[in-house]
Amino acid sequence: MGHVFLGLLSATAQGGSVTTDRKPIESWLTDMDGVLVHEGQPIPGAPEFISRLRSSGKPFLVLTNNSIYTPRDLQARLTRMGFDVPEHSIWTAALATAQFLVDQRPGGTAYAIGEAGLTTALHAVGYVLSDFAPDYVVLGETRTYSFEAITKAVRLINDGARFICTNPDPTGPSVEGALPAAGSVAAMISKATGVDPYFVGKPNPMMMRSALNTIDGHSESTAMIGDRMDTDILCGLEAGLETILVMSGISTRAETERYPYRPSRIVDSVADLIDEI
Repeated sequence: MGHVFLGLLSATAQGGSVTTDRKPIESWLTDMDGVLVHEGQPIPGAPEFISRLRSSGKPFLVLTNNSIYTPRDLQARLTRMGFDVPEHSIWTAALATAQFLVDQRPGGTAYAIGEAGLTTALHAVGYVLSDFAPDYVVLGETRTYSFEAITKAVRLINDGARFICTNPDPTGPSVEGALPAAGSVAAMISKATGVDPYFVGKPNPMMMRSALNTIDGHSESTAMIGDRMDTDILCGLEAGLETILVMSGISTRAETERYPYRPSRIVDSVADLIDEI
């Protein structure tokens, strides 16, 4: 225990990231936006990073809290940008939510607010979509939130439906600027019902655990790469993974000092990790 404490103390004194003795990395989880792509363009070195992962044979998943798109949609988007990512190597908050629901209540029913990414995932696990006394109200991302659908969700929750939300993100990006996202709409529904949702996506470590189960990975030998301290790094940390913060997205080195926790290490981009695979 003493050498671990001294290692932590040394890292803190030097202002660096916290690292402890860990097993070699055998599987990788990586966020998509800010890590692989930024504003519709591939981050330099990111396609090569994915290619090295594929050729190594090591299990990996590309993660996203966005529940709008199916893995096939995202695969097509990444392919256009020069990435060679198999459909089965993409894990979304919608897939994690569907897996959570089928684990909790197999063969259940849900009233879903969302797009194809969410409804396809729910259908794939055998869920029936219904607005007649559903087991769950499931809120996901959509380009156009319907006031009628939100009103129905409020009434169903008041009548006893359990409230689930794919992710807590309050806003999402667009060309024009920030857009209200699932977390903001969930807050409105909570205010109207007095019921808080269970969020499945990051930073809930449930997202990491479901991803690990998908690739048969183990927390002590898996790394999580992300660009956000409050979702990617927190989520990976709480799931027991090695956490790697990249500077190619939202977080800056100065901002990392404001948090009470630290990533295992900080790198400029995933290009710095290619030689480790």
